[in-house]
Amino acid sequence: MRPEKQSLTNEYVARLNASPFFIVVDYRGLKVSHLTELRARLSKGGAEVHIVKNSLFRIAAKEAGVSDLSGALAGQLAVVTGKRDISVAAKVVKTFGSEFDKLKIQFGFLNNARLEASDISTLADLPSMEVLRGKLLGVLNAPATKLVQLLGTPATQLARVLQAKIDQASSGQPS
Repeated sequence: MRPEKQSLTNEYVARLNASPFFIVVDYRGLKVSHLTELRARLSKGGAEVHIVKNSLFRIAAKEAGVSDLSGALAGQLAVVTGKRDISVAAKVVKTFGSEFDKLKIQFGFLNNARLEASDISTLADLPSMEVLRGKLLGVLNAPATKLVQLLGTPATQLARVLQAKIDQASSGQPS
């Protein structure tokens, strides 16, 4: 393999090893300005997109330990990788694809498990990890909040009865 091709392959391998996921998209028909917009949106979500040479990406994927991609790489492809949450990147790609109608999700991998386009679309519909953590925290806090309210209720009721007695006594009404 020529040195420049080896260098590209090594770059692809490094990206794949640094990311827990990747999403392969067909960008045929997109203008450079559209790809620039996609890059900007993905970078806000902690991901990036790179146009790849299919034959070199196939070699890099094999070196990175990804299962065989032999028939899956055809057309003008770009690869989305990231170090954070796959659902954020999938959401950006799905939204961008629906806006511009040219970007098509082909497939992806999450921790060396293959994801089809429908799986990636489902991941895009999930709330972000921060939202899910917040919901979980709310579910975990709810019983504790109820317990505190329940334990405080008798004391609150007693305080109200005592306050009513004080108010009654200060107004001069007999008990």
